[in-house]
Order: sequence, then C-alpha cells, then structure tokens
Amino acid sequence: MPRSQHLRQPLRALAALALLASAFHAHAEATWPTRTITLVVPGAAGGSTDIPARLLAQKLGQRLGQSVIVDNKPGAGGSLGASLVARAQPDGYTVLVGNSGSNAINYTAYKKLSYKPGDFAPLTDMISFANVLVVPAKSPIQSLDALVATAKAQPGKLSFSSAGVGQTTHLMGELFKERTGTDVVHIPYKGSAPGTMAIATGETQFMFDNMTASLVHIKDGKLRPLAVTGDQREPDLPEVPTMTELGMRNFNQVGWMGFFVPAKTPPEVQKKLAENLQAVLHDPDIMRRYRELGGRPGGMPQAGFAKLVADDQQTWGALIQSQQLQLD
Repeated sequence: MPRSQHLRQPLRALAALALLASAFHAHAEATWPTRTITLVVPGAAGGSTDIPARLLAQKLGQRLGQSVIVDNKPGAGGSLGASLVARAQPDGYTVLVGNSGSNAINYTAYKKLSYKPGDFAPLTDMISFANVLVVPAKSPIQSLDALVATAKAQPGKLSFSSAGVGQTTHLMGELFKERTGTDVVHIPYKGSAPGTMAIATGETQFMFDNMTASLVHIKDGKLRPLAVTGDQREPDLPEVPTMTELGMRNFNQVGWMGFFVPAKTPPEVQKKLAENLQAVLHDPDIMRRYRELGGRPGGMPQAGFAKLVADDQQTWGALIQSQQLQLD
C-alpha cells in the first residue's frame, strides 16, 4: 500500500471520530437535560442562599422534567463550593448558586483563590437583599447627615458592627468610611445575628445591616433606619430614602445571589438553562416567597447579570485594595 494511503487512513479515522464527537455534543445540547441537575450552594443549609435556592429547585425540576437537588458546600467564604463548580464538567448539570462574596468580593479579598472570574459563565440573578443603615432607637442620631457630622466631630469614637470581616455588612461600612472621609471603627461579629444584636443593644453606634436581619427590630422599635442601599426604596420601608437620594453618590450596592456554570458550558445549554431559571424566577409564587424573605426576586437577562457581576468585582475590588483588607 502506498505511503500516502497509510497516512490518509489514520486521518480519516480521526476525522470520523471528530464528527462523531461533534454529533454527540450537538445531540446532548439539543436534549439537555436528561438527568439530575445539582445546584451547589456555597453556604450552610438553612442559610440566606440555601433557602431561596431550595424554593426554586422544586419549581425548576417540575419545569424541566428532571430532579434538581441542592448540595451544600460551605467554607472559606464561599470559595469551597465555587471551586468545585469551576472544576466541574461543563455540561449544564452542575450549577453554582454564587453570591456577591464568592463571585465578586473574594477575587480581591483572598490572595490565594483556586478560581478566577473567567472560570464561570453568569446566567441570571436569583434574589438580592438591600442593606439598611440603622442606629439604636435611643441614639440621638436622626439622619445620615447627623451620622456623618457626629463621626467627623468624634474621630475614632463611633463603631459599626458587621456579620464578619469581608461580609457586605462590613464592606458597606468601609465604603461609608471612604466616601465620607470619617474615622469610624469596625467591630466584626461571628455572624449576622450577633452583629444585629450588637446594634440593637447599643454596643455599636451604627450598622449597614441586612434587611432581613434588621426589619423585625425596626418594626419592634429597637432600631431606627436612616437609609437603604440599592437604587430604589424598599417596599417594607417605603418612607426610608436611599443613600443616593441623600446625596451619597455611587452607593447602590446590594447583596445578590445568582446562578453560574463552568465557562465552557455550551452556549445553547447556557441559554436554555438561563431561560428556564428566569421563567421560574418570574413565577408569582416564587416572587411572593422571595419578597416574604425580605428580598427582591431576580431573573434579569444573562447579559445584564454578567454586567452586574463585573461591576461589583470592580467596585468591591477597588475598595478592598484601598483599605488593604485581606481575608487570608
């Protein structure tokens, strides 16, 4: 047999294999999903990411005709679960329920991180929570202007509590400190509940608390709300202005949670998954349940969510660098 024929035979075999693989992937994309989908929650069961994810999983499973399960992988500020998904098969069956910590703050807050922004494709947001600037009900401070004036008049005297170093309740306080040029002291607590209790009992002077944690204390008359973050007023606190309304420019960050898949997931699978997630998130029952949790239901277009994630990576990254904050 001529040498050229010997060379052509392996080439034909490789071409046939390539065509077969291409046809297999095309079929897999067209028929997705055919088995169980796992939502990886990088937090503990019963937490602020877990509860809305489990509410959504049941509806998404019914819509897709496949089981959707939640797998909790807490640890290292959400980076444990995020790392697992970054290394998962990019086939649409492993989905990260990421958040502003795992997929925005961590990239700058941790020097050693086993994943990077390019490892993920953002799909859509699930739910977002505004932070509310609160002071103890007995505090003489009645407004944002009064808080800034008091902090300037008493440098190093006012303290703010948070749910822990690197949490949005901490970084909002650091953002306030930077934007107002004030000297205030951060007091981190081990979790949201003790951080909120510290401000309710007057151990600290102010806090950018999670709306869900502080709302009950506001309604009980233990906390006084001065402003909310985000670009619009909150339905539960319609009389409380936004930070932007009060003249604090570029102070509209909120804590969000959303869905990500490995970056190499086929575009058609990404599109199908994003569209089904958005449909479930616009379901009236899901929207009602999310509002009962004190959050705003998500479901924005894929491009819009990708922009939100990128903007927060930049905003929080610049703040963390300017304040020289590191979590490892």
